[in-house]
Amino acid sequence: MNFFISLTILATEIFFMLKDIIISIQAYSKAHQFIQKYKLWKWIIIPGIVYCILFIIGMYFFGQTANGFIEWLKSLLLNSLNHINSSFLNFIVTLSGIMLWVIMMLLYFSFFKYLFLIIGSPVFAYLSEKTAAILEGRDFPFSFSQLLKDIVRGVRIALRNALWQTVYLLSILLLGLIPLVGWFTPVLAILIECYYYGFSMLDYSMERNKISATRSIAYVANHKGLAIGNGVVFYLMHLIPIIGWVLAPTYAVIAATLSIYDTKKV
Repeated sequence: MNFFISLTILATEIFFMLKDIIISIQAYSKAHQFIQKYKLWKWIIIPGIVYCILFIIGMYFFGQTANGFIEWLKSLLLNSLNHINSSFLNFIVTLSGIMLWVIMMLLYFSFFKYLFLIIGSPVFAYLSEKTAAILEGRDFPFSFSQLLKDIVRGVRIALRNALWQTVYLLSILLLGLIPLVGWFTPVLAILIECYYYGFSMLDYSMERNKISATRSIAYVANHKGLAIGNGVVFYLMHLIPIIGWVLAPTYAVIAATLSIYDTKKV
């Protein structure tokens, strides 16, 4: 009986999480329409170009470093096992090297992403507030002290998420060194990345509504799908060179704000 109760609870949680993921993904389409309707492009393009330039420069230099480290590690492993003449072993080592490279790039992207979240906190806080003001049909009086609080809160949440995500990613990085097992670690790493990035985007709405960081953490824990869905689309937008990189960060914060309002409707 307990087994079936646990299974029912798990199925219910999965159902609500998938529902939230769908809401969060659809929010990106609504964000695009929202930006067009209310002419928010200047708040999208300028920070997006800065993000894109930093992203390209950072990925290039870190990619070179990661390639050098992995080649050194591969040669070390192959030299240690040179008494075993096996093409299959070479294949395993090479494939594990590729998986390790992917995880290292995700680790770099994680640090870069949070750095930009900290730098872009004023813009993200403003965009979330602007979106809410339009949706609710009222103005939020500008307050420099409140904006400063929003920025400090955004930085604190970004640092907190960066810390926890780093702990998880380092653990996954160690798993990535294990042949066969390491092949599946990039998927797990990406899901964790998506969750924590979406969390940071959702928290701007929490702060604006005077919800404490503790309650914000609890809210996102109960709506994991909103965070994961937001992060997934953010990552997928990076598959579109330049344009996707420019639009991804600011679309994410507007979509996160819209998704919270959509969740209240269902």
